[in-house]
Amino acid sequence: MALVRPHGGGDLNPLLLKGRALADELGRARTLPQIKVSSREKGDLVMMGIGGFTPLEGFMSFTDWQGVCAGMKMANGLFWPIPITLSTDFITANDIDTGGEIALLDPEDDSILATMRITEKYTIDKAHECATVFNTVDLEHPGVKMVMAQGDVNLAGPVKILSLGGFNQKYGALFMTPRETREMFEDMGWSKIAAFQTRNPMHRSHEYLAKIAIEICDGVLIHSLLGHLKPGDIPADVRSNAISVLIDKYFVKKTVVQAGYPLDMRYAGPREALLHALFRQNYGCSHLIVGRDHAGVGNYYGPFDAHHIFDEIPKGSLETQPLKIDWTFWCYKCGGMASARTCPHDEADRLLVSGTKLRKWLSEGAAVPAEFSRPEVLEILRAYYATIEESEKVVVKLSGHSGR
Repeated sequence: MALVRPHGGGDLNPLLLKGRALADELGRARTLPQIKVSSREKGDLVMMGIGGFTPLEGFMSFTDWQGVCAGMKMANGLFWPIPITLSTDFITANDIDTGGEIALLDPEDDSILATMRITEKYTIDKAHECATVFNTVDLEHPGVKMVMAQGDVNLAGPVKILSLGGFNQKYGALFMTPRETREMFEDMGWSKIAAFQTRNPMHRSHEYLAKIAIEICDGVLIHSLLGHLKPGDIPADVRSNAISVLIDKYFVKKTVVQAGYPLDMRYAGPREALLHALFRQNYGCSHLIVGRDHAGVGNYYGPFDAHHIFDEIPKGSLETQPLKIDWTFWCYKCGGMASARTCPHDEADRLLVSGTKLRKWLSEGAAVPAEFSRPEVLEILRAYYATIEESEKVVVKLSGHSGR
């Protein structure tokens, strides 16, 4: 069997220039007006560069934005669940002519990420975007906060990607493009692949979800977010090390591969689950594991809203399908991991496993039950939290010294 087709039914559409075309465009970019993008926009640009956002050609127009917010459909009819937009302030926008070109700069080092031809400048109702995409306008929601803080003018138009923003250098082999994962799957003889989305190290519940998928698929892609997270989340390098040791010690060889992708979290819950399925289709995955509170934050979404939304979109919107899995936990009476569909016992017999609870225990130096996380994983995470604690002691010491 063949891999699922890229989104839109055509070929992968990576926008990264190479060779002479790249050198020429970089030279031209240095003569153009410059705009520094946000971290979220940088991730979107890199995804366009590697073909992860196939078949997008650039940032969305007003009619695209309007259609995606209201009905998850672009002006050309393509299914898309979250707006992919670029914003700036009024003063900067007024200095840019429609039809003109600009260079887009990395927010971290001001290097040139891309060039863009401006086809449209428009303003949006930010509260409307938040209400439709995040299902809330509460500024405590990190995604809402991000949208409400962005510039007041959106710029639309096609882009040419000139850099991968350092992701390939920083993460090496962990950073894989859709073309690379597809070639890897084909080399391994896989056609039915489940993607496991994570922004956290994997605890026993995550491990259980992946093993359920392995039972019915050729293999699992543990696909870890490499972009920015909210404060308190565990950095990508620590997370990937913890996942690597888990794969090595507790999975059958050649049933799991780990890779990373360059986006920031939007914390959009159900809509972000759809986006996760969409770009995993471009990576060659036939399924997306969707567990409890996928891409959620706080109590903004019901635990299985991300399950339900896949039933609400038009048939054929995505080739990649959800693997919907119920609450998972350690059951002391069953003597192992189970789900609400397989365990008949009471809640008092269950240890619910969550990344939030694990981070809390680790940050407080508390004991972590063996049923919660593998000891090799905990060893890596405890070492990370020990460095944080030591850094905080140094800061306190220096602050006390400077105040004398």
